[in-house]
Amino acid sequence: MDSSWLDALESRAAEVLPAAVHAYVRAGARDGLAAAEAVEAWRALRLRPRVLQDVRAVDTRTTACGVPLDLPVAVAPTTLQRAADPDGEIAMARAVADSGSLLVVSSNAGHRLADIAATGVAWWLQAYLPQRRDRARALLADAVAAGASAVVLTVDTPVVGTKYGAAAGVWDAVDVSWVRANLADAADDPKATDLGPDDIAWLADTTGLPVVVKGVLRADDARRCVEAGAAAIWVSNHGGRQLDRAATTAACLPDIVQAVGEVAQAGGTEVYVDGGLRNGLDLLAALGLGTRLAFVGRQPFYALAVSGADGVRRMFAEMRAEIEEGMRLLGVADLATLRRSEVVLGRAREAATRAVPGVDLRERPL
Repeated sequence: MDSSWLDALESRAAEVLPAAVHAYVRAGARDGLAAAEAVEAWRALRLRPRVLQDVRAVDTRTTACGVPLDLPVAVAPTTLQRAADPDGEIAMARAVADSGSLLVVSSNAGHRLADIAATGVAWWLQAYLPQRRDRARALLADAVAAGASAVVLTVDTPVVGTKYGAAAGVWDAVDVSWVRANLADAADDPKATDLGPDDIAWLADTTGLPVVVKGVLRADDARRCVEAGAAAIWVSNHGGRQLDRAATTAACLPDIVQAVGEVAQAGGTEVYVDGGLRNGLDLLAALGLGTRLAFVGRQPFYALAVSGADGVRRMFAEMRAEIEEGMRLLGVADLATLRRSEVVLGRAREAATRAVPGVDLRERPL
């Protein structure tokens, strides 16, 4: 496998994507500081391998909310996939299914949920709740009918973060048919600015599905979500696209894993993460910090733009090869061992401290 292929995905995608779409996908909010820090935050972590371990066979399988996965990496919700490939979410879903992974479908998807589900992919629905909650019922009912196995409540977007430059004008430059295929009358409803823990229970009751809460960066918020019945906590700063200068997910993940472990009964609530993960070593670092599953968003979007479904399949194959090699070199044969093996060390403590104002990480391990 050629690791440089993963590293070059964005530059290759820039050559084929409409300029406004590329600018929008890569952009962070405002000055882009949160988006820019994400990749380096993972690269600043260092791995401490175990030796004298039997790694003849390594097992990369895991589960997420009961969904069996061949790899501990899945596709985060991204809009405008039809700008990357005419088949959009359909092509993405086929590649994800072939790779034994999971697709989280954006509520702004450009294909009908039933058509995405017909590919046989394991999938969850990502949802923003509108100010009038009842306006979400049709979308949620369609997701249940089409076979979604969980709903992902995005909680970090009471308003859409400001973006500058070409990214700000993307919606004037794209075909309206590329998005919002499932929203109907709710397409223009304002997002809820009064979200609370009760909304987690409301979603669970309305859909009968596990609720994953996406956009959590604080341990105390994670505890509140667990107490409200969340099936999983998704550590995310929305790819740096909402609050600029938000802390990196690499810095926030350890405290949230600890908090969820303390409050969840018998390990019943899972922890996921996204944000700046670009390759297999990043994924191993995230797993070593205790997450069960890592999500990537920009990488599969770029892969889809570069080579369609085959590009996404190759992305998963590249990541699988790096994960398997990394597990052997780390001396861990399965992911459960990796999560509790304390193989991750923090480096560049100043960078981590800058990412979490007021928190001194120099005196304790990550």
